[in-house]
Amino acid sequence: MSFPRRVRWTEGRYANVDGIPFQMPVGTRTSPALFAGFSIDLAAAQELLPGEELHACRVWNRGMLMTAVVDYQDTPIGRYVEFCIGILCTRGPAPAPPLLPLTMLPPFGTGVYIYDLPVSSEVSVKGGRGIWGMAKRQANLDYVIGDDTVSSQYDLDGQLVMRIDVPRTSTTVPMSMRGVGYGDFRGMLTKSTVYLKARWEMAMRPTSARLLVGDHARAEPLKRLDIDPRPLFTGFSPRIEAVLDDHIESWFLTAGHPLPEPIQSMADAIDLTLSQDWLAPPDRATSDGILAELSPEQAVGRAPRPPLSPVASEQRSAS
Repeated sequence: MSFPRRVRWTEGRYANVDGIPFQMPVGTRTSPALFAGFSIDLAAAQELLPGEELHACRVWNRGMLMTAVVDYQDTPIGRYVEFCIGILCTRGPAPAPPLLPLTMLPPFGTGVYIYDLPVSSEVSVKGGRGIWGMAKRQANLDYVIGDDTVSSQYDLDGQLVMRIDVPRTSTTVPMSMRGVGYGDFRGMLTKSTVYLKARWEMAMRPTSARLLVGDHARAEPLKRLDIDPRPLFTGFSPRIEAVLDDHIESWFLTAGHPLPEPIQSMADAIDLTLSQDWLAPPDRATSDGILAELSPEQAVGRAPRPPLSPVASEQRSAS
């Protein structure tokens, strides 16, 4: 896949938005990335979507939770990790037929509604909110590449939100894709597009992948999704090439009744700084202890969790 003409036209040009300098196109050529897709309850997924024109994509009568983490190495705003948690969806006046939106993406507006998008640095929050309309937040993130597993953890306010571990494999697949991300910011629905190509270490229904959903308030709605802890697929690439399109689309989020004031407004982006500093790393010791005690179904909130052992409780208190 070659990048679109408009993206290629911006090569070598410069921009400066809200004091953030960019050399175009906005993208990466050297960053590792992982992703995983999990089967979830369709009706519960729909409840997480804003407005009335996004619809949870139906895959064998279930929805799909998408997680994707990129360790950005070569950006104009420095290195940072971005941890995406989203719902596969379509956009239109009515839900799309099953499976068809996966093969015909543009006609159905197929993309991912980004429920949460934590990043390492404040300048990334500023750009994500102010330019792309994504409700980013700065959080404690890491990205760990091992010989057999690639892992990322997301903590916020001293609590675990999510941890994802995906297996490394010897099966590599070249893949080019056009991805659409929908955001909810200021009472507007935004749509941005990324073009990506890489060789992925793919695994279908891997038993060694692990998802842990934490106890932070941001994670509570995810526990109601009836997540199948065994992913439909996972992927890892040590080096992706990706560019963001240089424009976004946006629409009013509407309903058949008056809506409350949006939770986040432009005021939440204006005073952010250009700092590239990271917060402290997430607490791996606690998540390791929790994973050792819980079954896969308990780890994702699909089954009730027992009280933590005294050792795990002490680790959590100490953190």
